[in-house]
Amino acid sequence: MKRYRGLDTIAWQLGICVVVLSVWQWGYDLHAKLPWLVPDLLDPYFISKPSEIFDNFLQLGCFKSKLGTYNGWLNGDIAKCLARNQNNLWIATAVTLKNTFSGFLTGVASGFVAGLILGRSDRLSAIFQPFITAVNSIPRIALAPIIVLAFGIGDASKIVTSWIVVVFLVFFNTFEGARSIDEGFVNAARLLGASEWQITRTVVIPSTMAWVFASLTPAISFALIGVIVGEFIGAERGIGRLIIESEARGEASGMMVAVIVLMLVGVVLSALIWRLQAYLLRWQQHNRVE
Repeated sequence: MKRYRGLDTIAWQLGICVVVLSVWQWGYDLHAKLPWLVPDLLDPYFISKPSEIFDNFLQLGCFKSKLGTYNGWLNGDIAKCLARNQNNLWIATAVTLKNTFSGFLTGVASGFVAGLILGRSDRLSAIFQPFITAVNSIPRIALAPIIVLAFGIGDASKIVTSWIVVVFLVFFNTFEGARSIDEGFVNAARLLGASEWQITRTVVIPSTMAWVFASLTPAISFALIGVIVGEFIGAERGIGRLIIESEARGEASGMMVAVIVLMLVGVVLSALIWRLQAYLLRWQQHNRVE
């Protein structure tokens, strides 16, 4: 019965995709006859069409030349295309992913450590609370131009932008998790002779993991957003640069290729985080991996 429910869900999802793509592809053709029904947003000038987007994907991915002929792998056409375009779709995606992971990992690590330390120390929490509140009140994206100015248009500025977006999200979740630990467990561990490090390792950290993982799914999305914003401002390579270049040429299909790639990347990264959470927190009933 559960299998049939899963197949029914997949069928609905596929049906929705087919309807959306069909309306996107052919919906604007009815604009002249039914302008009250078809919005101007469906104009291919703004959002292109799925067929044009797929064709542009083949060109950006070096599967097809601008003349409309398909490139061959054995004769070296694809390799030559990739060598000519230093910011092709694959290089751009790899660079954006690398910077996203770097910013995400550094942001999670530093946010977790800082949240754990301040969450378990009332003294340190009182000292740093106004400074943390002041910095957190600044829209992080507003700092992106300053970061690019300070670190240049290379990968470092994208990693720092991604880090500063992620770190506070993880910090506050870890901080709240560390503050919400049942002191009865801590006192029981002390009664059994556990040191402060042992208490932290066996009681505090496991108790805060659920809070930390609750922040990881939005954190990976924000890490990607931080990198893209940095690439918008100034970058040598990356998906954000592809979008800016397509916008400068007025190519909606090129922009939509980059946006769809970002969407797919975000979905895959979120799914990986969810699977990791389900495995590490499998002792929780709702996180059990089946």
